[in-house]
Amino acid sequence: MLKLLTTGFWEVVARKILRNKIGILVTIILATIFLSYQWKYMRFTYTEANLLPDDHPINVEYNEFLNLFGEEGNLIVLGVKDSLLFTPENWNEWHSLADKLKKFDAVETVLSINDLQQLVKDTAQNKFVLKPLVKDSIGSQTAIDSLKNDLLSKYPFYENFLFNSENQTIRTIVYLHQDIVNSAVRRDFIVDDLIPLVSETELKTGMDVRVSGMPYIRTLNSQVIIDEIGWFIGAALLVTSLIFFFFFRSIRATLISLIVVSIGVMWTFGILGLLKYEITVLTALIPPLIIVIGIPNCIFLINKYQHEVKKHGNKVKSLQRVITKVGNATLMTNVTTASGFATFILTESSLLKEFGVVASLSILAIFLLCLLIIPTVYTFLPHPKERHLEHLNRQWIGGFVNWMEKMVREYRIAIYAVSIVTLALSIIGIYQMKISGSLIEDMPKDTEFFEDIVFFENEFDGVMPLEFIVDTKRKKGVMRSSTLKRMDEFEEAIEEHPELSRPISVVSLVKYAKQAYYNGNPKYYQLPSSQENSFIMSYVKNSNSEVSMLKSFVDSTGQFARITTFMKDIGTGRMERIEEDLNKSAKKLFPEEQYTISMTGKALVFQKGTKYLVKNLVISLSLAIFLISIFMAFMFRSFRMIIVSLIPNLLPLLITAGLMGFVGVPIKPSTILVFSIAFGISVDDTIHFLAKYRQELQANHWKIRKSVFAALRETGVSMFYTSIVLFFGFSVFTISSFGGTVALGALVSITLLFAMLSNLLLLPSLLLSLERMIANKETLKEPSLDIIPNDEDDEEELFK
Repeated sequence: MLKLLTTGFWEVVARKILRNKIGILVTIILATIFLSYQWKYMRFTYTEANLLPDDHPINVEYNEFLNLFGEEGNLIVLGVKDSLLFTPENWNEWHSLADKLKKFDAVETVLSINDLQQLVKDTAQNKFVLKPLVKDSIGSQTAIDSLKNDLLSKYPFYENFLFNSENQTIRTIVYLHQDIVNSAVRRDFIVDDLIPLVSETELKTGMDVRVSGMPYIRTLNSQVIIDEIGWFIGAALLVTSLIFFFFFRSIRATLISLIVVSIGVMWTFGILGLLKYEITVLTALIPPLIIVIGIPNCIFLINKYQHEVKKHGNKVKSLQRVITKVGNATLMTNVTTASGFATFILTESSLLKEFGVVASLSILAIFLLCLLIIPTVYTFLPHPKERHLEHLNRQWIGGFVNWMEKMVREYRIAIYAVSIVTLALSIIGIYQMKISGSLIEDMPKDTEFFEDIVFFENEFDGVMPLEFIVDTKRKKGVMRSSTLKRMDEFEEAIEEHPELSRPISVVSLVKYAKQAYYNGNPKYYQLPSSQENSFIMSYVKNSNSEVSMLKSFVDSTGQFARITTFMKDIGTGRMERIEEDLNKSAKKLFPEEQYTISMTGKALVFQKGTKYLVKNLVISLSLAIFLISIFMAFMFRSFRMIIVSLIPNLLPLLITAGLMGFVGVPIKPSTILVFSIAFGISVDDTIHFLAKYRQELQANHWKIRKSVFAALRETGVSMFYTSIVLFFGFSVFTISSFGGTVALGALVSITLLFAMLSNLLLLPSLLLSLERMIANKETLKEPSLDIIPNDEDDEEELFK
């Protein structure tokens, strides 16, 4: 009954489409206008990708830190390592830049060498006061040399913060207002104000000014994403249209396909705007993906139309059969592809959920557009000319089909042997896979801002903040001598790791207070003894809030302290070892009954998010396999056929995973997508082949060998065409400057190539070897629905 309903359904659809072609085109135009209007709601992301659920403990800790101390990623650093700086003219120009930056509304404060304040003891009033280190502009080389000497020897409090005495590198810190850090105002300030000012300073002084910091990195990284969207779309259109034209040798058919996928891209952007989703490094991939996935739909439909026209010459009848016979097949294959993406919706990561929602909706939309536009447009066009049908008689493709048939017929043992050896090697490679949670690993390496990241890593041990919160469990517990000593020892443990910078905290300020108490002698930059503590701290208490500077390091109750360090770009494995070491030190130094210490910061959140995604990879891929297995069961009603159909699709995934291990491509947010995407697409070939195989079994009275080779001949050409389009289409992503996007494109292309070979060689080999187990009327029951409907023309080559 369902079978009859399915066949009848597509006949009704065909009649509706062909009889209401004007209304359909008008509806598509109106829908496109409506979705284009939604583009104004699109916005590019101004925050880092948070891969963790909101209620994840790591996120909860990070939000608690933000509530206590505010945004941690709001500083931009400007650095100079150049002897030209130490001249009066250039020195004054360098600090003129800082003064100009202070005038912008986006800037909260600027801290440069000229802004440095000496902490000085006022014995008359028993308090500390601040005195500027540099009072006026410097007019002589002698003054510059004296200042340089003082900086490098007398102020350990500012060491590795504003200067590196060993390398004589100077930097200026720009603090942005916290409320604009994650908004478009940040982008406008950096692109329109900061960068031009820095360029102007470089031009005047001849110095090489380096700029970094999380707001700066995020802004320029987002700009690269924006710029690449256009490149990806253009490249995808160019590559797929060239391949399409090579196959069909028809400008008309090529233009129709380009119009369809272009409208699909417009709808994708409209969906993003309609749902108010941000354009991230993941969602930016969807428009070119739609082009790559949409072109094979066009190949199936146009190829079928031309076959029908060549067969009987009736254009209307041909278009009707395009819908009734290929509509169901393309629907099923698009549903399975969309399912591969839709599994990300079930993860708890908002980033992946949005990607899954937009991608799956866009794939279904491009199917609908192909089904409606192609038959409708062809009703207005003249009958195809003979030259438009020449590709149907192409001889070279016959040689490929004959090679496949020969391999399956004569070399099945060799196919199994190669498959088993490849599987064994892949498993070895899988054990060598690594996880990477680096914030900057995927960033474009050939950009100036990436070179600046490396510069600050070398000079100041990184720019990515890593924070520690010490909870003393009592008000004003931070300033107790015992707490300060414990924190000092913990900071020494941090400094033992070369990947982390020298930490700064209230301990640094107390040490500076003791140095000031002893008239600025740098040898007294240390924690006061218990005897010294009482009278030194009395000076601190008598000082005004500006001098105390405690608010940056201690919360208002005095219960929580903050220790800030900066981290180099390191892998997840090394970070986990550092975290383990520091946790051991923390447990040893801070008794649990008196203290709680936790590690947080954007870099840590991102790394933990990567590990979380790895777990979700298994879940999402398992869901994709389960959903597609359910579909196969519904289609074939045979458990054995489900197993046989999964083998040639899982093997390419294992090969790709093994290849990643051997060549050193780590598991990270970008490469995690490879497996679900590739599985959802590659299983389409299996569906086409098995659907045709079942039809041939019934037509050939359950003669297995004849049915297998008939199905191979008919579907092999189609699978080859679409696989070539997909291979080169996904290869477009290798032009990206983002390492993760390059890896995604290359890995999906390779996986789909392996999947094509697996479905054309391994799948039919399995069917022949296991024919008695799976191919009989009892085990391969009447299907719940026909992917390829039977009619009087069953013997025609549907997918050739």
